[in-house]
Amino acid sequence: MRRPFFSKKLSFKVIMIIYIVLPLIAAVGLFSYLALASVQKHVIEQMQKDLELVARAVQLPLSHALERDRVGSMEQTLESVFSIGRVYSAYVYDESGEEIMRLGPPHPRAKSEQMNRVAGEGERYGEFGHIAGREVYSYFVPLTDMGGRVTGMLQLTRKQSDFRDHLGSIRLQGLISLGFLLIILSVVVLYGHHIAIGKHIKKLSSVMYSITEGNRKSRYTDSGPKEIVQLGETFNTMLDSIESAEKDLEKHRKKQSLLEEKLRHAQKLAALGRLAAGTAHELGTPLSVISGKAQRALRKLNLSGPQREAFHSIRDEVNRMEYIIRQLLDFSRRTPLRCSEIRPSDLISSVIDSLNEDLKQSRTDLVVHKDSHSVASVVKIDPIRVQQALTNLIRNAIQCSAEGNICCSWERTDEGVTFHVEDDGPGIPEEIKSKIFEPFFTTKPVGEGTGLGLSIVHTVAQEHDGTIEIGNSVLGGSLFKLYVRDQSCASA
Repeated sequence: MRRPFFSKKLSFKVIMIIYIVLPLIAAVGLFSYLALASVQKHVIEQMQKDLELVARAVQLPLSHALERDRVGSMEQTLESVFSIGRVYSAYVYDESGEEIMRLGPPHPRAKSEQMNRVAGEGERYGEFGHIAGREVYSYFVPLTDMGGRVTGMLQLTRKQSDFRDHLGSIRLQGLISLGFLLIILSVVVLYGHHIAIGKHIKKLSSVMYSITEGNRKSRYTDSGPKEIVQLGETFNTMLDSIESAEKDLEKHRKKQSLLEEKLRHAQKLAALGRLAAGTAHELGTPLSVISGKAQRALRKLNLSGPQREAFHSIRDEVNRMEYIIRQLLDFSRRTPLRCSEIRPSDLISSVIDSLNEDLKQSRTDLVVHKDSHSVASVVKIDPIRVQQALTNLIRNAIQCSAEGNICCSWERTDEGVTFHVEDDGPGIPEEIKSKIFEPFFTTKPVGEGTGLGLSIVHTVAQEHDGTIEIGNSVLGGSLFKLYVRDQSCASA
């Protein structure tokens, strides 16, 4: 449907004038026109009636004066008529239509039909005509004797210009009154519009403008007529919906960005895993050959001390390289979990047994705090993978707090188990905490670490739907919390 032209080009106030004020003016004007026409008709009738009343007032004295032939009395009576100021001329005729007396301009002989009408029916009547070139209204009354016989006729006239002048004055007053009335009505309508609607529309418009300027929190307050309030509430609801949608969209964007970052990280890890697996495979065979030849060389009895020491050094370095290769293989391996039920205490004991040599060499004290409430409880996890993660955590703690103290504990929960590994070392600076789980990131000197230990811990935690967190230990160093979820709970 095509929209009206006014709604596109004109303001609401101008539209109010066009659609309300002007039709109201037209209606009032039409009503005033009809009322003025009625008033004009009533005025003409009233002016005619005034002349009739004057004629009736002097009818009886003139009839007596005419019957007794008293010309002076008739003249005196006619002069009294003129003193009223509403009569233009007066004429007295006898029964034959001859003029007996007049006051005013001369008038031709009365028409026979006028005399016959008055004489035959004794009727009073009025008509418009001309006297001395002027338009006049004449009123005729019969003059009778004591017996009721018509002996003459009285004609009183009034200028038609008196009618026009009086009507013109009424029209002028009516137009002036109508103009004032229309002005007052227009002011009342426009002021009423401003009070009832205009100021509230302006307030709503200012809120909209404020929003376009960037004030997104601006809202319309509940005031004004019911319809305006409903419009404002709808507008506020729309803004709230938009704001909520923008917040949801921002959340989705952040979530998508996080997922994309995780995907890129996973792709990077996958690429590193493939590289690590390929490197480990390619280095494994040559290292086995070197280690075998060094071992065969050590069996010879004719080796000097320095030569034997060199071959031992070669085997130690080969063993270290094999350890690095095992870490590379562990990092790149993505085999399904092989879960079984095991007690956390048994898992911790197995890890400590495998690290006894490291503890002795570093002269580090390891204290295990057992959870007395869950010593006999079991969890369903991949014991090899979790043991590998705990081994890396405790080995890192040994390296960080040589000749120091380490505390290891666990806490059973409804859905899994949390392992705590604490040390009294220097701790981890805040600026690198977000990087320590990245592959090949290490703070150790060259040749003392691969940067894969904590990456493997992070991978094991993810495989078990768990987490790895870093904190500050009460011992003064670092605290690692490894949470792994019970896979029997996960499958349920």
